[in-house]
Amino acid sequence: MQDVRGADVRDAGDAQTTAARLRAICDEMSDRFYERADVVRTLVVALLAGQHSLLLGPPGTAKSELARELTGRIEGASYWEILLSKFTAPTRMFGPVDVAALTRGEYRQVYEGRATTAHVAFIDEIFKCSTAALNETLGYLNERIYHPESGGEPIRCPLIGAITASNELPSGEDTAAIYDRLLVRIEVGYLADPSNFAALVRSAVSRPAAPVRTTVELAELRAAVTGSVPAVEVPDTVVDAVCSLRAALRRKELVASDRRWQQAVGLLQASAYLDGRPAVAETDLTVLTHVLWDSPAQRPTVEREVLHLVNPDAKEALDLADALDELEAQLDAMAGQSREALSDWVIKKAHNKLATAGKRLERLRAEAAGAGRSTAAIDRVADRRRAVRARVLTEALGMDASMVQDRL
Repeated sequence: MQDVRGADVRDAGDAQTTAARLRAICDEMSDRFYERADVVRTLVVALLAGQHSLLLGPPGTAKSELARELTGRIEGASYWEILLSKFTAPTRMFGPVDVAALTRGEYRQVYEGRATTAHVAFIDEIFKCSTAALNETLGYLNERIYHPESGGEPIRCPLIGAITASNELPSGEDTAAIYDRLLVRIEVGYLADPSNFAALVRSAVSRPAAPVRTTVELAELRAAVTGSVPAVEVPDTVVDAVCSLRAALRRKELVASDRRWQQAVGLLQASAYLDGRPAVAETDLTVLTHVLWDSPAQRPTVEREVLHLVNPDAKEALDLADALDELEAQLDAMAGQSREALSDWVIKKAHNKLATAGKRLERLRAEAAGAGRSTAAIDRVADRRRAVRARVLTEALGMDASMVQDRL
């Protein structure tokens, strides 16, 4: 019995070490990829839950680079990526014909280095999947299997999770079937904060020191996906909260399938595991803001309902975000006006609104942290305030973006 207890303690320690390394990876990647902290964490949570994710946004927003960097942190993992088009054949994805074997009269496919051997896959322009490859792609995402061209037993693929990308939503029923299989949907946009953009430009011409690079072994990640994450407790209070959220969204005519709700439980467990907790808490429900919408226009409603349920102070933070959006709209409307008019607007309106929002966000964050609640949503709004403030200082007052400090 002593040996069994000792093994349990070692397993628990290993799980905690893996979670700590994954948190370090999130932190390091968030430092490298500006304004992508929530994106990075959500991608890691999706992998831990063994689910697929979609990065939805315009070209040039580091979607593929995020996938490569994250997979590169998993030692021993096989990575595969492809840019789909309506002409992409299934054999290009899953295994081309062995030409040498064909000259000998043998029909054989070469699977090495293709989707069939990948632990993590990045599929760009996922909704441009060809009709010929559609069924095999669905089977690959759903059951992790591939049916060889020559027939025979289906091949079991070692895929943990696929990261997909698109700059548009699906337009037909065929691609809608793929969209439904992507549990996690993350919007990715261009940088909003001028100071972050200035830092990005500098990074293109500077030679920064090699960053710290934490990694995790493939076996450790698999142990987390198959053992540690499913072992995270889901208390009745969380089940009740999920039921309440479903009812609230239905009142808003936002209906997700039963399968999507069931799969989302694994995301909640993965979120808790990543934070080093043995049980899911209501704050983990915030990950569902990337799950329960079909179009980006629905996302703010989902986020408000989630935060209203689990984090009242975060809901107030979203109200402040609305005020920041209004302020930014005013700035856009004043484009082309004189520097004097812009300065007058800053002094009479923008200064007080930004300062008041900053102080209130600081208080909300302190209250949330003191009560043990997640501060993620508040932090996102605080980042939004910094971005708007930087725009005001650079565009209305003509300040250098690199000189902007978080004071007004």
